[in-house]
Amino acid sequence: MSPAQLLLTACATVAIAAAGPLPAAAQTALTVAFEGIKDQKGAIMVAVYDSEAAYDGGKPASATAIPATAARVETKIAGLAPGRYAIKAFHDLNGDGKMGTNPFGMPIEPFAFSNNAVGTMGPAKWSAAAFTVEGDATVHAMTID
Repeated sequence: MSPAQLLLTACATVAIAAAGPLPAAAQTALTVAFEGIKDQKGAIMVAVYDSEAAYDGGKPASATAIPATAARVETKIAGLAPGRYAIKAFHDLNGDGKMGTNPFGMPIEPFAFSNNAVGTMGPAKWSAAAFTVEGDATVHAMTID
């Protein structure tokens, strides 16, 4: 390397070191509100998915339970990267941690999908339930019934 190349390399190294580490991927928070809660007991079980594959049977990006203490409850879900998400939720009235169903597999506890999407013979499709999270001001309201 020529002296000029060595000097440029040294300057670049110093400039990179002075700039510090690269920032981590941006993180944001999502506020989720549930409205229309008829029975103020149990908890709203919430699963937030970050991809269609996860939504269709994979692991949620975040999961939480919100005590159903009023007709409207909300929670803040932190640590999400900006992007597309979808939510599945149900009102666990009996506290067993599972969605109650009848002998035919039909839900007997209130449930909801983001965008208030409606499923036909199963959960709502990702395309109907997905929404964009862009910043901490993102609030997503859902009716659970």
